[in-house]
Amino acid sequence: MISPVRRFRALPMRSRLALLVATAVAVAVAAVAAACWLLTRAQLQSELDNSLQNTSVSQLTATATDAVNNCLDGTDAEAAANPGGFANFQVVLADGQRCVARGSEPVKVHASDKAVADSAVRETSLHDSTTDKGAAVRVYTQQGVIRLPALPGVQPVLAKVAVSVSRPLSEIDNSLNRLALLLAAVAGIGVIGAGAAGLWVARAGLRPVDGLIGTVEHIAQTEDLTVRIPVEGDDEIARLSQAFNSMTAALASSRERQSRLIADAGHELRTPLTSLRTNIELLARSDETGRAIPPDDRRALMASVKAQMTELASLIGDLQELSRPDATDPGPLQVVALHDVVQSALERARLRGPDLTIDARLSSWFVRAEPAALERAVVNVLDNAVKFSPPGGTVEVALDERGALTVRDHGPGIPDEDLPHVFERFWRSPSARALPGSGLGLSIVARTVQQTGGDITLRPAEGGGTVAAIRIPGAKTPPPEMR
Repeated sequence: MISPVRRFRALPMRSRLALLVATAVAVAVAAVAAACWLLTRAQLQSELDNSLQNTSVSQLTATATDAVNNCLDGTDAEAAANPGGFANFQVVLADGQRCVARGSEPVKVHASDKAVADSAVRETSLHDSTTDKGAAVRVYTQQGVIRLPALPGVQPVLAKVAVSVSRPLSEIDNSLNRLALLLAAVAGIGVIGAGAAGLWVARAGLRPVDGLIGTVEHIAQTEDLTVRIPVEGDDEIARLSQAFNSMTAALASSRERQSRLIADAGHELRTPLTSLRTNIELLARSDETGRAIPPDDRRALMASVKAQMTELASLIGDLQELSRPDATDPGPLQVVALHDVVQSALERARLRGPDLTIDARLSSWFVRAEPAALERAVVNVLDNAVKFSPPGGTVEVALDERGALTVRDHGPGIPDEDLPHVFERFWRSPSARALPGSGLGLSIVARTVQQTGGDITLRPAEGGGTVAAIRIPGAKTPPPEMR
């Protein structure tokens, strides 16, 4: 069996909103109606009590005397009763006996009435009771004085008794019943109106959400990330629309970068693969035809194959590095001695440029970074300097006391118009396209340095060449855990 909560959650949002509004209004109307009914009943009962308590003393005395005379005469009070009279009057004695006035309904005697008859106990009583026929009445009993009729040889005397005056509660009940019907009708109309208003408000309020849903469905079907939702106002729906537009813009930008990366990677892979396939086909044809390739040409072909394989391996490694999203955690950051990382990278750079002179001056500097990524970045910078240095040239490397790492080569330098593009993926200046490389090295360097909170710049050097400057926040001394 499905629970009411699960059934409610299965309803559309606009239906849930309309139902919640109708329920809230119903509760509020019910509370107001109940309070109104209770206050009205209390007011009517108070007025009834006041009318009973304000009965004049002379009327009570006359009525009490009449009631006693009825008792003495033996008149049947019920036969002379007049239910349509203003009030019922009767005299109550301390022993519970009663004398009903003419035209009055006999009312059942209450214990408090007897207490009033015994003047030493209490003086008045106000309570609910019923007539002998079962009609509900409100009874007010107080002490009164009656004149006893004269008997033979006895003078008339005055006596104290309890006189009860009562009125039917139907006067109140009829009014309350009519009020209850009126309140129920008003509450029903209010709930129905609230439900209709809630449904209208839900539809009007969720109209932007419907537009958002339509846009999402359109994007899901067409994969068109250029669609935008119109933003109106500054409420939560507008903020949701803005967030969705920002998300689609980011997805479109990510898709564009991915497409460009794939296209550029395909273009870069095509050249070494074509050269590699050509060389391998020459070697295979030589073996198939039996026509030997001259030793020098064969060595050149093998060297070319090895170079192309090396370039492919380097390009694939760069692509793997760049495939990591920029926004993800770069890995656990550790305290790294930047001077040791640079020293290790210098040893690899000297192997790649044995005919170059590498002049290094390194000061102590400790940073927080991912060790492997940081070393790869420094190696890429040094490889760039080695690649563009002339034969027998010098590469100057310095890490000063403020943590600034500079690498200067004496190569042809970078034209001013090319400087804004040097950190773009696969970008290579016209003068460097004949040299080995993928155009990804500096892009990797820039991303790694930015992930450590630093920055990197390239600028022309005085006298020719290029200076690469890297600044990473850190300190000259290691933290306590490394000491």
